[in-house]
Amino acid sequence: MCDAVRADGPDLSMRQWSILLTVYLNPGPHTVRGLARDLNVPKPAISRALDALSILGFVKRVRDPGDKRIVLVQKTPSGAVYLDEFARLVESRLEEPALGALYG
Repeated sequence: MCDAVRADGPDLSMRQWSILLTVYLNPGPHTVRGLARDLNVPKPAISRALDALSILGFVKRVRDPGDKRIVLVQKTPSGAVYLDEFARLVESRLEEPALGALYG
């Protein structure tokens, strides 16, 4: 896991990780209001975290075609790749003898 910490990639906060995993692992549609409710975090904090995740290209915001007042949070190919690479890193670490003995 040290490789993930030392990597030149983004340094996500726990809130950003929580939002990212919620969007990618739970069926949508996802809204700021829904994410705030599900994660028990104020809407402005969700919006700030989404700003950072959007800049990184990990999520995108789009207007709901049925109700233009609602903003939907959607997955992106870049976010899927990032999570896939991180999952591979975790899996490779679990396969190492020292960690495998602890968790296997």
